Amino acid sequence: MSQARQPIKILLAAPRGFCAGVDRAIQIVEQAIAKFGAPVFVRHEIVHNRHVVERLERIGAVFVEELDDAPTERPVVFSAHGVPKSVPAEAERREMIFIDATCPLVSKVHVEAQRHHAAGKEIVLIGHAGHPEVIGTLGQLPPGAITLVETVDDVAAFEPKDPSSLSFVTQTTLSVDDTAEIVAALQARFPQITAPHKEDICYATTNRQAAVKAMAEPCDVVLVIGSETSSNSKRLVEVALRAGAKQAALVEDASVVNWSMLDHAKTVGLTAGASAPEQLIEDLIAAISERYDASVEELRVTDENVVFKLPRLVAPEEQV
Repeated sequence: MSQARQPIKILLAAPRGFCAGVDRAIQIVEQAIAKFGAPVFVRHEIVHNRHVVERLERIGAVFVEELDDAPTERPVVFSAHGVPKSVPAEAERREMIFIDATCPLVSKVHVEAQRHHAAGKEIVLIGHAGHPEVIGTLGQLPPGAITLVETVDDVAAFEPKDPSSLSFVTQTTLSVDDTAEIVAALQARFPQITAPHKEDICYATTNRQAAVKAMAEPCDVVLVIGSETSSNSKRLVEVALRAGAKQAALVEDASVVNWSMLDHAKTVGLTAGASAPEQLIEDLIAAISERYDASVEELRVTDENVVFKLPRLVAPEEQV
């Protein structure tokens, strides 16, 4: 007689996975390959997900670290995270065809920083050092125009040139709660600091974190599908633990799950970062269902209907 399988309830966070900016960036690479043929070069990973990158490689994308690694006669796409101004300037100097796949919400932060700089303000950027988005934002203005702060301690140590002429912007993929603490510290120390017109943390990051907060407390384990290099995915793990999940882990896909984490679990929460394909969630549900007596319940906190147009150079006829 076969042993009864352990019942597990899967709570599926919604929204999860691809956001409009990621969707647009992937479409840009696909459309560029369709229009110009292979290969199309892409500076840096188009989004932080190995599965996405490998699929695009199979259809003709070649990923390079720097513009110098791409031949001048082939089109090049800039990643969704944004690039310093020097990159398109160099592409123009080399007379390359280039398509900018920067997420429009990241571009909004760039414009905001430029506007503050033009008004004579010193700018504070809340973000993670070394992240491509931060490198891109810092590179919009001359060296020294923007100071990066990562923590509340950084705020305490920051010495502006003129405390009465400050503004701040943020990386779009941060923890909403952590960022609120840093903003509060900035505003307490510099009451005159100018805030963004509208929240810089993007709608998709905010929504995915809200969904995880809503489902975390009853979960014995929360599994977040995403890459180690994905800032918004790593934040989801932190949010889950802070919101009451007993355990949480970042997994690239079903093949790397530590199944012993689920040995005594009754409820498992699943979500995916903004650059993770829905197929990876489906594969993970299937893998759990093979091992356990699984039931699935979706927990939806909001609906998303944001769509970003493609750049004119690669837009289908009906969009132009």
